[in-house]
Amino acid sequence: MYAVCLRYAHTSLEADDILQNSFVKVFTKHYLYDGKGSLEGWIKRIVVNTAIETHRKNKRSYMENIDDIQLSVSSLVGTEQTGYQELLALIQQLPLGYKTVFNLYAIEGYSHKEIAEMLSISEGNSKSQLSRARQWLQNKLVKTAI
Repeated sequence: MYAVCLRYAHTSLEADDILQNSFVKVFTKHYLYDGKGSLEGWIKRIVVNTAIETHRKNKRSYMENIDDIQLSVSSLVGTEQTGYQELLALIQQLPLGYKTVFNLYAIEGYSHKEIAEMLSISEGNSKSQLSRARQWLQNKLVKTAI
């Protein structure tokens, strides 16, 4: 779960706070788990929601209204020699809004509609943020020749 927190946080200290707050929620709301899905999935959902709440509470303005740019996921990675750790390090460098949407869509598997509802933004804005994140990552991959 700490890895999930790190994907949304700017620093490891912020990730620690998100993880701690998440587990407080897990322990205080354990009676809400109905056993229908996996316990890990239920906890992961709490962690993701806590990360999003943390950013809202900090009143960070991280969403921008930008034009949609269509880029394919396959163009993001480029080559097979791209190392997993290097790619994760680049994702950590994404601007906060891009990183949040990228993680929710590409890593967590949420739809743009779900992301829009979670972050209180439009679906178009979610798509735009994802496109910009992919473009940013692609530019970094080209520059660093990973």
